[in-house]
Amino acid sequence: MARDDKFTNHLEGEKSPYLQQHMHNPVDWYPWGDNAFRKAESEGKPIFLSIGYSTCHWCHVMARESFQDEGVAEILNQYFVAVKVDREERPDIDSVYMTVCQMMTGSGGWPLTVILTPQKKPFFAGTYFPRESMGRAVGLKDLLLNIRDLWSEKRDELFDSADDIQKALTRISQTQKGPLLGTEDLDQAYQALEENFDSDKGGFGGYQKFPTPHHLLFLLRYWRNLGQEMAREMVETTLENMIRGGLWDQVGYGFHRYSVDPNWLVPHFEKMLYDQALIALALIEC
Repeated sequence: MARDDKFTNHLEGEKSPYLQQHMHNPVDWYPWGDNAFRKAESEGKPIFLSIGYSTCHWCHVMARESFQDEGVAEILNQYFVAVKVDREERPDIDSVYMTVCQMMTGSGGWPLTVILTPQKKPFFAGTYFPRESMGRAVGLKDLLLNIRDLWSEKRDELFDSADDIQKALTRISQTQKGPLLGTEDLDQAYQALEENFDSDKGGFGGYQKFPTPHHLLFLLRYWRNLGQEMAREMVETTLENMIRGGLWDQVGYGFHRYSVDPNWLVPHFEKMLYDQALIALALIEC
């Protein structure tokens, strides 16, 4: 099917597959760099930063709903400087602003949506937003228009908020190392996992199931070092149900990112390289 290249933005020539996917959006995207920051500074506009990656499901949804929509693009192009970042190409940038999102909202994920001052200081953060507001969920169009109004009427307050967030980030980065974990700490971690463990199907939690291989590796080491046999059984139950269910790709191999049901049956069709590596380690050690 022929692609409609009606629009071409400043992502043209970028090597990242994710950025190339957005090269023909009506949004006038810039890659992360001085050109975008100079434009924001000279025009006195906030920066709309969107971070994602090429295999991210909700990144594609937000692109289809909002970034390919000329109405949303008109708002972004008029009142913001829009910057796209591939988290797999620039994990350093993603790490900073993901920390901001988690600090401000208590959670994170992709697509990561952050609004910055021209000096790259964040004052708003979130993840996926639908195009239109629905019930209690604010839509991207309303969000952008609200920030436009705040930028016009209460810009000093936004800058003060951005400075406070910057100071909090600085404190986090300067945190000193704590004492080494003792047996009591390890016991508490094990008990928390045991309380959340699904003894029937394995895994942790009651609905969506993530493989969380770092939990499995901890349990294996806990079993080997402290002799808690239940820790090994938790790992075996989890891995067996993951392999027997839909999380394991029976055709293309490898493990999907998570299942959308508690039985490991219906996968979210997305694979993460770090999951493959860590699950392989858990399988080898088990």
